Amino acid sequence: MHAAQLSERLAAQGLFADCDADELADIILRGHHRSFKSGQTIMGQGEEGAILAIVLSGIARVSMVASNGREIVLDYAEPGHVIGEIAFLDGGERTATVTALEPTDVLTLSRPAFDGIVARHQGLALRLLRAMARRLRQNTAVIEADRAWSAGPRLARFLLRLMIGGSDGKLRLALSQAELGNFAGMSREQINRQLSAWAENGVLALDAGRVRILDRAILAEIAEGW
Repeated sequence: MHAAQLSERLAAQGLFADCDADELADIILRGHHRSFKSGQTIMGQGEEGAILAIVLSGIARVSMVASNGREIVLDYAEPGHVIGEIAFLDGGERTATVTALEPTDVLTLSRPAFDGIVARHQGLALRLLRAMARRLRQNTAVIEADRAWSAGPRLARFLLRLMIGGSDGKLRLALSQAELGNFAGMSREQINRQLSAWAENGVLALDAGRVRILDRAILAEIAEGW
């Protein structure tokens, strides 16, 4: 892989999105390529954060188990996303488990390799801090906005978020209703009732349990609580 190829894959708001070609070339040189099968754990909650990883291909599920035993889906990491950076940078335990939903390739960086890259490239550390702060601000805004809505608008907001990058009304991730429930913080029964109601009113279609949006405008209105 070349620096230009890695740059194309990096998420716009990711940790390494602001890196230049020389920095990306160094990341590639010092990184290690790893492949994971569908269902395989890439990182486990509670583990030591010895590495961080950049998703090169595939999709990974980021989730955590709360103190009451309930699993909460935090995000879905797609190509270009950086995973495991929190424990990697602060030296604590991993806050979430990352599981491959399909065959997934990642580029990993060890702490010595990362330290070497930061030491070699002047100004990189400050840009990484700014990228972390930017992402924290965005995540905080998303969490606050989602908690402000009742179940219906909240689910609509999650569906719209999953539509980004999709086509023909399909979600970019083919999630089951159970997965959607975990992601939106709703029970499977709530998800089923709400999706069925929207299907009856022509807002979306359910094809073999998968969601396809038919009327994005109406869904956007629901998302705003109209």
